[in-house]
Amino acid sequence: MKECLKFYINGEWVDPAQPKTLDVINPATEEPCAKISIGSQADVDKAVAAAKKAFETFSKTSVEDRVALLGKILEVYQSRYGDIAEAITMEMGAPAKLSQLAQAAMGVAHLGTMIEILKGYEFEEQRGTTTLRKEPIGVCGFITPWNWPMNQIMCKVAPAIAAGCTVVLKPSEEAPLDAYIFAEVMDAAGVPKGVFNLVNGDGPGVGAAISSHPDVDMVSFTGSTRAGILVAKAAADTVKRVAQELGGKSPNIILDDADLEKAVAGGVMGVMQNSGQSCNAPTRMLVPAGKHDEALKIAKATAESVKVGDPNAEGTTMGPVVNEVQFNKIQGLIQKGIEEGATLVTGGTGRPEGLNKGFYVRPTIFGNVTNDMTVAREEIFGPVLAIMPYESEEEAIRIGNDTVYGLSGYVQGELAHANKVAAQIRAGQIHVNGAGPDLHAPFGGFKQSGNGREWGELGFEEFLETKAVLGANAA
Repeated sequence: MKECLKFYINGEWVDPAQPKTLDVINPATEEPCAKISIGSQADVDKAVAAAKKAFETFSKTSVEDRVALLGKILEVYQSRYGDIAEAITMEMGAPAKLSQLAQAAMGVAHLGTMIEILKGYEFEEQRGTTTLRKEPIGVCGFITPWNWPMNQIMCKVAPAIAAGCTVVLKPSEEAPLDAYIFAEVMDAAGVPKGVFNLVNGDGPGVGAAISSHPDVDMVSFTGSTRAGILVAKAAADTVKRVAQELGGKSPNIILDDADLEKAVAGGVMGVMQNSGQSCNAPTRMLVPAGKHDEALKIAKATAESVKVGDPNAEGTTMGPVVNEVQFNKIQGLIQKGIEEGATLVTGGTGRPEGLNKGFYVRPTIFGNVTNDMTVAREEIFGPVLAIMPYESEEEAIRIGNDTVYGLSGYVQGELAHANKVAAQIRAGQIHVNGAGPDLHAPFGGFKQSGNGREWGELGFEEFLETKAVLGANAA
C-alpha cells in the first residue's frame, strides 16, 4: 500500500504537525490502496506563511520567467503522465482509457493553454492619463474535488502561477494520490520555495482553515453547493475573493429538427462518461412529446451498450463511483425515482449483473419524468438520466431554466435554431450539437452553480487585481 504521509511546504516534504492518517479506498475493490496524513490548522498556518513570504518575490518575476517555469512544469508532468493516470484510476475508479485520454490529459491541456495566454497577455494599458495595471492577487487557497481531480487542480494552479500568485492546495481526501504526484512534479520542476504548497486533509480541518485564513487573499473551491456555501461563509470575515464551481443539473434540449438517434445516444453517453460524476453532465434530457417513446428506445439501447466493470480491464467504458457514501446516495435517488412514478427504462438499484464487489452502479434511464420529481431536481452525480417530454419549445426552455443550478446547457437541432434556443438558457456554458470542451472558453455557472470563471483568459484574470494609476501619463 502506497504511503503519502508528508506534506509539501516551502519546497520541502515535511511531517504533519499532528500525526493522523486516513486510508484511501480503491472504489473498484473496496480495499485500501494508500494512506495519507490528515492536516490541521497548524499545517495550514505553516503553508500559508510560506506562500505569503514567497509572494513577495514571485509576484515580481517577469512574464518570461513564468513562461519558462510553466514550460518546465509541463515537461516534468509529461514524464510522470503514466503515473498520474494510474493514480486517478486507482483512487477514484476512472477507466484506464479515460484516465489516459481525458483525466490526466487535462493537465497537459491547461498548462499548454496557460503558457499560450501568458505569452500574449497585456498586463498594462493606457486610458487617457491613467495607467491600468493587472497585478497578481496574492496567496491563493485551492480546495479541489475527486471527480476530475487533475483537471480541477491544474485549471486553478496553472493560471495562478502564470499570474504570479502563490498557492496552498488541499486536494480531496478521497482522491489525493494524483495531487501528491503533482507536488513531486512541482518540486522536480524547480518551482521556487513556497510558491506551491500541498496540505492533505478534510474539509472541516484543512478546507475551513484555508477558507478563513486572514493571509489567504483568494479561495477557489470546486465541489457541492452545500460545501461551497460553507466556504463562502468562512471566507466572508476576511473579505477575500471567492471563486466557486459548484453543482449542476444541466438540461439537454433536443429540438424537433435534431437527428434524434444521434442526439439521444450522445446525450446518454454524456451522462455515463466518468460514471456520471461530472458537474456539467446533461442529466435532464428534454424531447418532443411525440418522439418521447422513440427516444426511450434509443436511450435504452445506448445505456445497455455501456460496459461496466474493472477500470483496468480492456473494453471497460464505465468504472465504479468514488465511494460507498456516493453509491448509497445514488441508490436512494434511483429508488426515489421509481417511487415517484418515473418510468424505469433500464438499470435500477443494485450493482450490475456479475459485479458483487466495488461501488458499481447500473446505467439507469428514467422516462416520463416531470420536473418536480426528485430525479429531475437533485444532482445525483451518478449514471442516471431523466428524460422528459415537452409540448412546445417555450415549455422546453422554461423547464430547462427551472432549476437552482446554471452550470451548463445542451441544445441539439438545426444550427440557427439551436443557437436561438441556446441564447435563452440561463447557464454559464452551452454546448450546441454535441460540441466538446474548448480550453479557451470560460467554465463556470449562473445561480447556485457558483461564481467566477475557470479556463482560458477569463479564468486567468480571476487571479489578477486591477490597479489604476491616475496621472501616470499626464503631460
